[in-house]
Amino acid sequence: FRASPVSASGLLWKVPWRLSTPRKARQRQRLRGVGDVIDTVRQSGVQCEALTRALALPKEYEMPAKDKYTVFNRRLKGYRKGIHKVPKWTRLTLRENPQGF
Repeated sequence: FRASPVSASGLLWKVPWRLSTPRKARQRQRLRGVGDVIDTVRQSGVQCEALTRALALPKEYEMPAKDKYTVFNRRLKGYRKGIHKVPKWTRLTLRENPQGF
């Protein structure tokens, strides 16, 4: 038997139960960056359905903290879970608070 990090201590990658302050700051920075891209595309004059949907989404400063850092989950007691518990949460748009996570 060879001891490995997984066999010695259990789960190797542990997910904290809440977001740290730097991770929250990076999330806000990502949301602002997406908003900047949407504004740039709008100013370019391009018209498409995706841009229309994106313009309907709230900006980072208009979102409450609950929507910035949590998503809806019908299985949990408070119906919310942290965005860092969602797989690939840095690549998804969480502005419309998607159902099904």
